[in-house]
Amino acid sequence: MTSVVDRFLKYVSFDTQSDENSETTPSTMKQKLLGAALVEEMLQMGIQDARMDENGYVYGTVPGDPNLPTIGLIAHMDTSPDASGCDVKAKIVEYHGGDVLLNEEKNIWLREKDYESLKNHHGKHLIVTDGTTLLGADNKAGVAEIMACAETLLTTKMRHATLKIGFTPDEEVGRGADKFDIPGFCADYAYTVDGGAIGEMEYENFNAAGAKVIVHGLNIHPGAAKNKMVNSQLIAMEFNSLLPAAQRPEHTEGYEGFIMLMAMNGEVEESSLVYIIRDHDMEKFQQKKQTMEAAAAFINAKYGEGTLELHLRDSYFNMKKCIEPCMYVVERAIRAMEAVGMTPKTVPIRGGTDGARLSYEGLPCPNLCTGGENFHGRFEYIPVEDMEMCVDMLVAILTSL
Repeated sequence: MTSVVDRFLKYVSFDTQSDENSETTPSTMKQKLLGAALVEEMLQMGIQDARMDENGYVYGTVPGDPNLPTIGLIAHMDTSPDASGCDVKAKIVEYHGGDVLLNEEKNIWLREKDYESLKNHHGKHLIVTDGTTLLGADNKAGVAEIMACAETLLTTKMRHATLKIGFTPDEEVGRGADKFDIPGFCADYAYTVDGGAIGEMEYENFNAAGAKVIVHGLNIHPGAAKNKMVNSQLIAMEFNSLLPAAQRPEHTEGYEGFIMLMAMNGEVEESSLVYIIRDHDMEKFQQKKQTMEAAAAFINAKYGEGTLELHLRDSYFNMKKCIEPCMYVVERAIRAMEAVGMTPKTVPIRGGTDGARLSYEGLPCPNLCTGGENFHGRFEYIPVEDMEMCVDMLVAILTSL
């Protein structure tokens, strides 16, 4: 059998960054290179229906006892655009506390004072990078753990449920569930294996929307600009100042939502602002959108109709509403965690997963831990021992009677 670590180290060698500006599916064709490799691996281990469709979605089945539920395990192949995923130099370090030197040449350290989660991993073996790229544990750890689980089921004689495997592109840019074949997947319910620290399970996530603001100005030579120039950049700054500062992500935690300015660009003639809006509570989520609409109306009343365009678009919603009627899905995962020595901890996702969209489209899909820490950045890491425990958890879910 191939170890989960060996699988993971192979998968992170594929650069699979998605691209939010692309209109293709997948958003980057390089994601299909990993997809093709996964199909080949599945075929070699005996998954006869392993396949990748034209949109880069990978599927496969490990047949099991027809008297047990059919359970899906889903992970995404892409990595975040927030940091480079090219030429990842992963290494394993034995950790006994303190700081970890990632890159001697560039003096890059993974410091315990900056990343307190390190204190939970004394005595473990950490997979880290050289500090110049992300690692890709989000979500290639989930991919590796599902593949290791599948091989375990295929090479042992344990009675188990039928496993449906799904690997998606473009989760990191919010489009991972767009073309997922739920009817063809044929699972009674599923789990995304896309979480963080060991023992964590999530079935509550943000309601999410995106907002784009375009401000129109008028450029006049500054020498003749009095009472004529309309500087779109200043109006854009004024719009942003109308949004509540206490609702920025750097001031929120837990169930508190936020409005985040993601990008800005501008000249006198035209400026643009890009935001994301998040809240677990639907009423508060709607209020945040209304706050933006009120700020836009104020600007247009002050400077003239059409000065500011506000484009709001919902992205996904809190899956809690869909999971609560079928809590047996959560309870099965909790039993599996306890069986392998984890301490289950149900936490709200301060983000979203493919599972949120899939749950709303009829496939209940809570999110399970992978063991990874510090996702989306150069200081991402994952303990070997936690990955191995996550594989045991997935096997326990499939073999729970």
